[in-house]
Amino acid sequence: MTDTAWIDAALTSARPQAVGALLRYFRNLDTAEEAFQNACLRALKTWPQNGPPRDPAAWLIMVGRNVAIDDIRRGKKQTPLPEDEAISDLDDAEEQLAERLDGSHYRDDILRLLFICCHPDLPATQQIALALRIVSGLTVKQIARAFLVSEAAMEQRITRAKARVADANVPFEAPGAAERSERLASVAAMIYLIFNEGYSASGDTAEIRAPLCEEAIRLARLLLRLFQSEPEIMGLTALLLLQHARAAARFDADGAVILLDDQDRSLWNKSLIAEGLALIDKAMRHRRSGPYQVQAAVAALHARAEKPEDTDWAQIDLLYGALEIMQPSPVVTLNRAVAVSKVKGPQAALDMIEPLAQRLSNYFHYFGVRGAFLMQLGRNDEARIAFDRAIALANTSAEAAHIRMHLDRLQRDSQPRGKKAGK
Repeated sequence: MTDTAWIDAALTSARPQAVGALLRYFRNLDTAEEAFQNACLRALKTWPQNGPPRDPAAWLIMVGRNVAIDDIRRGKKQTPLPEDEAISDLDDAEEQLAERLDGSHYRDDILRLLFICCHPDLPATQQIALALRIVSGLTVKQIARAFLVSEAAMEQRITRAKARVADANVPFEAPGAAERSERLASVAAMIYLIFNEGYSASGDTAEIRAPLCEEAIRLARLLLRLFQSEPEIMGLTALLLLQHARAAARFDADGAVILLDDQDRSLWNKSLIAEGLALIDKAMRHRRSGPYQVQAAVAALHARAEKPEDTDWAQIDLLYGALEIMQPSPVVTLNRAVAVSKVKGPQAALDMIEPLAQRLSNYFHYFGVRGAFLMQLGRNDEARIAFDRAIALANTSAEAAHIRMHLDRLQRDSQPRGKKAGK
């Protein structure tokens, strides 16, 4: 058996469970990570000849643990070790270990790993970097490339995160019910931020950062397996699936942004949409609404519309109104204004966003949306000022190019009939 793709898939799938169990055993992130890497090297040598073990995670945990213990012994470190009889050959222990992993340890180990990466002492940027390195197994080079920073800078960020975790004396026992509920929200937010890092990419960075969306979806599915009856985790997973389903239609061949109404809907991923719609329908039946569910419901209305004109904008307006109550934010209001413009016209939408001017004075999308409303009202001079401000605040060349397209349209419309621009 020479094709190793199945090995990569097995190692990726087993990583959170294996690293989580090794972390419980050694109580040190670096030791757990190194033990897992050593076990992976053994797997790459033996699995092609012997085939996959019955439980890859159990195999990796036992091999990683034994190799790490051998390394500790060779280094003569004063680390407490288990009794010799507790350390046996893999062939004798795998079946018994797999039995234990099928129980409560599986859930608690992964939760512990996720909770440590989302420790409240860590800023969001370090939480994301640590989770992508420890839980997802991305290399420092891959993470640095996705975040458009140097490899050295990302290595330093991850090192600082590990040091903060160590300094905080994070407990390695399974968290209690109250803490679990609180930290679960942090884990969900971290996964959402990872997705947004990939989704917000555009132009020449879209291909580089798209894998972040896929990794966020993988982590959301993992969390959903642990909390199968939690509607907000269903909502989060549905939201990511429905948003990512449009990936192939969001940019043209030159990397320019294609707005939702102009996208080729035949390019949308139907299987992701079906999975997302099923999840949000299931979540809504629990009748315990939350912000992720509401955002997923908005995405579902877009996904269900075969043509732009079929979109239920009135319902989207109501959903954003509910989200404003749950999670007040000027950005939520700005999004709601787009729905209002479709239902009540651009003037009503413009009136809605005017009070946001000060709080969103440095927000690219505010001026892009304001310029679009003004242009629809025929207030072209004011629209041009708003678009100029949007270009100054653009985060990417693709965003700037999209706004310049509106300015070009204003320029063409301002030309006297029969006269060509530039002549």
